[in-house]
Amino acid sequence: MLSAQQLELYITQHLACEYIKVLGDDGTHFEAVIVSAAFVGKGMVQQHQLVYAALGDRMRAEIHALSMKTYTPEQWANKA
Repeated sequence: MLSAQQLELYITQHLACEYIKVLGDDGTHFEAVIVSAAFVGKGMVQQHQLVYAALGDRMRAEIHALSMKTYTPEQWANKA
């Protein structure tokens, strides 16, 4: 069973993140907040595609559902 910490590690291995927080307690359903400069100039769908690409086949094999909120560093700074 996959932990939230493992999922964070999988994402950060392939996507530079200024901030990441993954929550999930059943091993297959997760919620994530991800802040990355890689999201600058991209729409929400493109941002989510970058995260899916970072996870690769794990999205089909280990993760049943991933709900995410993605932000650029500027959006994250203005959110506070």
